[in-house]
Amino acid sequence: MNSLNTYLIISAFLFSIGLVGVLQRRNLIGMLISVELMLNGASLNFMAFNRFLAPEPVVGQVIALAIMGLAAAETAIGLSIILALYRKMHSINIEQAQRLKG
Repeated sequence: MNSLNTYLIISAFLFSIGLVGVLQRRNLIGMLISVELMLNGASLNFMAFNRFLAPEPVVGQVIALAIMGLAAAETAIGLSIILALYRKMHSINIEQAQRLKG
């Protein structure tokens, strides 16, 4: 049960759920959560390869920490954009956001 294939299947499952969520959602917060799922799947993938294949164990951990930092920055910027859009349009629907000009 503790093998590389198990972790890769779980990672692919997380990534695919995130990809489907980004493609199907019309709500910006749902899209943001889906992108977070995709980043978590990629991070799990790096950690699995780090655990089973890497000669130097620090490499996968550093990449996973970089992904965490990227996810935190993406969340902060994404939420600020969503709040600004909600103040302007009174909705976070992506179809209404396409009407903005300027």
